[in-house]
Amino acid sequence: MMAQSLTVVYIAVEVVIGVLAIFGNTLVIWAVKVNPSLQDTTFYFIVSLAVTDLAVGVCVTPLAIILELKIHLYFHTCLFLCCTIIIFTNASTASLLAIAMDRYVKIKLPNSHRKLFTKKRIHRSISFCWTMSTIGALVPMFGWNNRPNLREEERNVLICNFPNVMSMDYLVYFCFFVWVLFPLFTMMALYVEIFYIVRQHMRKRVSNLHVNKSTYNKELKITISLVFVMGLFALCWLPISILNCISYFYPNIVQTIAFQPALYLCIVLSHLSSVINPIIYSLKIKKFKSTFIHIIKRHILCRNEITEASSTENTVEK
Repeated sequence: MMAQSLTVVYIAVEVVIGVLAIFGNTLVIWAVKVNPSLQDTTFYFIVSLAVTDLAVGVCVTPLAIILELKIHLYFHTCLFLCCTIIIFTNASTASLLAIAMDRYVKIKLPNSHRKLFTKKRIHRSISFCWTMSTIGALVPMFGWNNRPNLREEERNVLICNFPNVMSMDYLVYFCFFVWVLFPLFTMMALYVEIFYIVRQHMRKRVSNLHVNKSTYNKELKITISLVFVMGLFALCWLPISILNCISYFYPNIVQTIAFQPALYLCIVLSHLSSVINPIIYSLKIKKFKSTFIHIIKRHILCRNEITEASSTENTVEK
């Protein structure tokens, strides 16, 4: 009875997260579309991240609920549903890494940034991120899965959930070590270098560069906001990855009473990052905040505004 109540609460929370993720990330994509001052390299990568967060609401939370209902499916159908969830996790990591690399080049080589990050190259980079994310997530479809460990009668039709179809080797060594830890350490190294460069330039008051101090202040503000997003991603996704590691290296822990509530909490936390990202943008980047207000007032609340939102969207929150 208690387990059933826990499942109901979990499903209800997933529904709320899904709705909020759709609303918040639709606003992010909409804001970049309508505000020319947001149509910059970094914000294009933010749109890529927002698409993955939007997909959490549209695809991932419904799929997570389906997996929790313990329905019977063909093995490869169930496996494909699980792989679809991983696609968006990989795409989030890839988008965050692309954002960090864009920030690094913009701070390190400000005069060459526009030449290096043309619209065509940005679109190719985003396509590359999604292609690699998809390929990495579909690896289990080609054999690296849990089918060899199943009983004969379960190899065709089985109760659909992650542990039944996914290989823990794949989840731990490939998804966690390759797709989460390595990009996170790379991002941390890039942001440390960025802050070091900015600090050096601020000390010199950028007198020997063709970029003024206010430009570096603006770029620093945006970078700090994006570090918050990266930190949030780590905070939300590391628990589920660590729990996978613990259950892989210590299988007996899965049988304990506390494991299932901990698993639900970690899954919800991983999905919650998709809701919080738009909130961080609105709190830390003034261009997003003013555009969000404009969209909500004009298109959702149907209030006509005399002044255009773009007139107040050209500064970063101080």
